[in-house]
This record gives sequence, C-alpha cells and structure tokens, in this order.
Amino acid sequence: MMLVRAQIEKMELDNLAPYAALSCKSRGRIYALDEHPLRTAFQRDRDRIIHSAAFRRLEYKTQVFIPHEKDHFRTRLTHTIEVAQVARTLARNLRLNEDLTEAIALVHDLGHTPFGHAGEDVLDELLQRQGGFNHNRQSLRVVDILEQRYRDHPGLNLSYEVREGIVKHETRSRIDAPGFEDDRQPTLEAALVDIADEIAYNSHDIDDGLSAGIISFDDLVASDFFVELVGGETLRGVKSDDDFIRHQLVRRLVDRMATDVINETFARVKQFNIHDLETVRTAPEKICAYSEDMRSRVRQLKSFLRDRLYNHARLVSKSQRASEIMTAIFDRLVKEPLLMPVRFQKMLDDESVEIVAADYIAGMTDRFAEKVYGEVGGG
Repeated sequence: MMLVRAQIEKMELDNLAPYAALSCKSRGRIYALDEHPLRTAFQRDRDRIIHSAAFRRLEYKTQVFIPHEKDHFRTRLTHTIEVAQVARTLARNLRLNEDLTEAIALVHDLGHTPFGHAGEDVLDELLQRQGGFNHNRQSLRVVDILEQRYRDHPGLNLSYEVREGIVKHETRSRIDAPGFEDDRQPTLEAALVDIADEIAYNSHDIDDGLSAGIISFDDLVASDFFVELVGGETLRGVKSDDDFIRHQLVRRLVDRMATDVINETFARVKQFNIHDLETVRTAPEKICAYSEDMRSRVRQLKSFLRDRLYNHARLVSKSQRASEIMTAIFDRLVKEPLLMPVRFQKMLDDESVEIVAADYIAGMTDRFAEKVYGEVGGG
C-alpha cells in the first residue's frame, strides 16, 4: 500500500524519540505553501536542496585538494554526501528525524566558495567593511534569495528547522540572523550534523592526505590514537599507497567517533532529563557531543591535520593562488558590475556592489573562477 504524508507523520509520532523534531510540528516556511500529499515538510526540503543549482556546483568546488589533481580526492559535494551518511546513521540510532537530519546535512555547505576554506578567507577579508563573509550566512542567502526556481517567491522557501540548522551550524564565528533565538539550542538533528561534519572531514582528510603522499603511515605512528585504532606494528613502515590499510584506518576512525557520539548523547539525554523538544532547546549545554576522552583525542587529531596537512607548502601555495584569483575577480567586478550576469545586476538596486560581487563569486566553481580570472585579465 502506498504511504501518504499523513501516514509518514504518524510513523514519526509513533517511532521517533519524544525529543525528536517532527515534520507535522514544523514552524513552517517564510512563504505559505500547501502540504504535499505524499512527502513531509522535511522530505520536500531535502528534495528542493538536491535539485538546486548550488548543490550541483558543489561537485566542482575544492574540499582540501584540487579535484582534478586526482580523481579520488573529495570535492565539496562528496564531503556533503559523506556528512549526510554519517548524520543519518547517528539520527537513526538516536531515533531522531532522519529526513530533517539529511536535509540539514545536504544544505550545510551550499554557501561555500570555490577553492575551499582559502576562498572563504579571501572573501572575508575583502568584505571587512560589509561585515565580512561567513559560509553559513551565505548558505542562508543561497536558500532564501539566490536560488531562483519559483515564480512566486525567491529562494527555496525551506522550513524553519532546516534554515535554523544552517544558522546554528558551528563555525569559527557565529552569525547574526534575526528570528532564530540565538539563546536557545537547535534541534538535536541540527546538532548531529555539526558533529557528523567534523567526523567526516577529520577522517577523509586523513584519507586524502595519505593518498596524496603528504602524510605517511609513519607520521601516524607518533599518535597514540592511530596506534590504538589499527595497531602500531600494522602502521609502521606501511607504504602510503597501501589502500587496504588506509581504508581500514578510515573505517575504524569513523566508527570509533560515531559510536562515541551515540553513547555520549544518550548519556546526556538522561543527565539533563531531555524528554521533549523544549527541553532540548533549553538545555544548559550541547546534548550531542563526544565523551571527554574522545573530545581530547579529536583535538589531537585536528592539531595533527593542521600541522601536517593544512599548513603543508603544497596546500599553502594553492591558497595563495586562490587569493590571487578571487581578489582579481572581485576588484574587477566592483569596478565594472555590468560584467556580472543580468540577475546579479538587478540585485544592485537593493545591495551594495561588494555584496553582489561576493554572491556571484561565492557561487562559482573552481574551474569557472579560473575561467573568469582569465577573462578579466588576470590569467
């Protein structure tokens, strides 16, 4: 028998934890929308995100390594898919809303620039007088304004809960977005995506770093964490192209962190007497978290990645190239805004030329930015 929306909503009520976010109790959308007969609000959000142009462009945006250097390197799209996979696993084990979790995971990086975090840093510096650049805020602009798919409203018109997941996604700096109750915790589904994002990039950056030959298995032997995961003798002297050991390490890394999060989150649910969504929102601290021991180990892992991978000369030189490309494009567009597509030119009636130029540049893929760079006289 075919499932209809009302039946799916009833299944959520019957099967999800009492503190899960329910699609039938969504706070709604900016623009009124009739309910779909078959899909819940969060399922529609997921579908709208996947069909957006911004989502497709993630395929050609850098995660850490330039994608065309090696076919197997993660892109911003494959990173997003891995985050969604980890987040759904966490949500299912915690009896949370998988559809909401997946939608937030799929949307969380739509505002990312070309050339990875280096590109974000460049735009942040160029927009200091306009309040800087933050990819979370940009993701919200993408889904609320920049995506143009419907005649009767701008953006994708996503539900409050998915948009809240964007606003409250943890980054280096919080963003100011009125209407999202900054003093209250987000849903556990949104919190899960934060930690799934970290699990995904920590593990796949190790994977890609080994594959690229920038870090070696001998480097990992110096860390008690990796030795415990796989065994010191297993790692010592292993060649960087040993795919089986590399895959085994990454699998265990993901499994160890994810299992720890599930156990710790259940413990905190009991500790803080979380019995409905309101107690989630008023909790004194994060409910979805690592244990204290794992939190310490993850800090060590991130420090290792920063020292041995992200600050490697090979990646730093690419960051400098990204800065050169994006600065040249930005300066030219600010001086000659008519070089931008017509729909961006129309935005100049309501926005500064700097903000509109940043909107256009942030949406570019790496290869399109390289192309534009050549056309504006930089390449």
